[in-house]
Amino acid sequence: MSATASFTVNGPHAAGDVTVSYERVGRGEPLVLLHGIGHHRQAWSPVIDILATEREVVAVDLPGFGASPGLPNGLDYDLPTTNAVLGAFFRELGLDRPHVAGNSLGGLLALELGSARLVRSVTALSPAGFWTEAERRYAFALLLTMRGIAQRLPLPLVERLAGNAVGRTALTSTIYARPQRRSPEAVVAETLALAGATGFEATLRTGTTVRFTDTVPGTPVTVAWGARDRVLLRRQGVRAKQTIPHARLVRLPGCGHCPMNDDPALVARVLLDGSR
Repeated sequence: MSATASFTVNGPHAAGDVTVSYERVGRGEPLVLLHGIGHHRQAWSPVIDILATEREVVAVDLPGFGASPGLPNGLDYDLPTTNAVLGAFFRELGLDRPHVAGNSLGGLLALELGSARLVRSVTALSPAGFWTEAERRYAFALLLTMRGIAQRLPLPLVERLAGNAVGRTALTSTIYARPQRRSPEAVVAETLALAGATGFEATLRTGTTVRFTDTVPGTPVTVAWGARDRVLLRRQGVRAKQTIPHARLVRLPGCGHCPMNDDPALVARVLLDGSR
């Protein structure tokens, strides 16, 4: 069910009170799900019911995204602060080194948590941080364009576009290889989430110098990449494997940047296998 957690975070440079919105369902070992930039926890909706048959699933709205308010003044949207926020969130919910899975930005955060030995396993779907500078610029330009379109479109037009397969393709084909599978209600909600994400620009700014270079020793890692990812190109998965040699690299045929929607059964199996 949907809930909120409020707690104090001691970040690298400041402390503050943070509130995080989340959904918690299922039974079994805990598995925390982290979405990408501009998205919200409902990005995981296509796979949550499958996962909840074997895991206690905790889907999180990152600070400044979805239903979670932004970080208080003094706390930055950088990786050390987000690590501190998520570590404090785990403690608040009584999660002792949960499994964690993330998509895009969430995949990078999951790997950072693995490096900090805060989790039992990491499954990263098209994680950020394995790009060249040209690839990063391309991805950021694409994300900024999507954000600008979402902010400019009036709600009645978004609803009208989401009501048919052609319109849903126009709105979401950048992140989904099979946008027609997304429901009209979900497309409207995620367009509004992208437009209203208070942490978007600050998070993007901190990402300009980010590269993931740790080998994540002592933590099982699965990296999965959509074969039709248009945001973070699939060759970045090879770099991820080179950086983390013990990682299991999985190809997701027919899937885009957010594969949970494109092939829920396949992605759920990857997440369950990665969190054993």
